Amino acid sequence: MKNRFRCLKNKNIVLIGFMGSGKTTISDYLSKAMGRKKIDTDILIKKREKCSIIEIFENYGEEYFRNLESEVVSEISDMKNCIISCGGGTVLRHENVENLKKNGIIVLLSAKPKTVLIRVKNSDSRPILNGNMNEHFIKELMDKRSFSYMSVADIVVDTDNKSIISISDEIIDKAAIFASSEK
Repeated sequence: MKNRFRCLKNKNIVLIGFMGSGKTTISDYLSKAMGRKKIDTDILIKKREKCSIIEIFENYGEEYFRNLESEVVSEISDMKNCIISCGGGTVLRHENVENLKKNGIIVLLSAKPKTVLIRVKNSDSRPILNGNMNEHFIKELMDKRSFSYMSVADIVVDTDNKSIISISDEIIDKAAIFASSEK
């Protein structure tokens, strides 16, 4: 399998997308399959702050969280050969996109609002969805973020009704083609 992504050179694979699109699950799998370090921006923030994302939102607000997120992205931007899983709002800031693209191929994982709801409905760790755990709200928020996601993505992979392995294979294949086309 390692030969399949030799042409990725030292590029990171950066997973973005709406919450519940599969970033954590796919980054876990890709990290093992490709023998690359996994970096999850939300986990780094939780470790740094010694509290949950919900607690950060409740105690300090979204702007404080987004600033932490930008600091973390800046710190990891020079790393190579990593699988990076970003929080759903990470690429809403231009500076984060610039830092992630330094050494990364940005992969948008997409899913339908109904799929997202099914995946996150039993989670209480999604501060933006707490109190709004319904398909209509998810669709509205996805629509607001859609342009930002699409405008920064180098690759788009739909995750609806696909296995972890088929999603990961598609990412590797598309990333290899993308890396080969870069000069």
